[in-house]
Amino acid sequence: MYGLSPFGRNGFDLFNFINDLDKQFSDTMPVNSCRTDIRDEGDKYVMESELPGFEKEDIKLDINGSYLVISAQHENTEEKKEDSGKYIHRERKFGSYKRSFDISDVDADGISAEYKNGILIIDLPKKKPEEPVAKRLEIK
Repeated sequence: MYGLSPFGRNGFDLFNFINDLDKQFSDTMPVNSCRTDIRDEGDKYVMESELPGFEKEDIKLDINGSYLVISAQHENTEEKKEDSGKYIHRERKFGSYKRSFDISDVDADGISAEYKNGILIIDLPKKKPEEPVAKRLEIK
């Protein structure tokens, strides 16, 4: 029952009170919750984004013009029950994340992605360099 108020058996605990307030009012994912690394592997870029706690179905990849947009959202439920099954504490948190990357030098049709162990891995093949056009002009 002591979790219902910021006051415990031994009086007021300021640290736990502030920590509980932070949990109570934060409804989005922390800014650093999706760290992304991008490697250049010669013929392609490999992007690895950390998305722990998300299911594959929660993640969307969209191409919007020359931008790749990664978005993810989920709902997390925490429950604490008494032995009798009545709730004494229940929290629901909603988290979302969205980020855009410029893919103007990427072959958008060849992009592939997989998600395993909380890491989204995206292969971004580079566009083939266009051969310079050489032609002879006729003089009139």
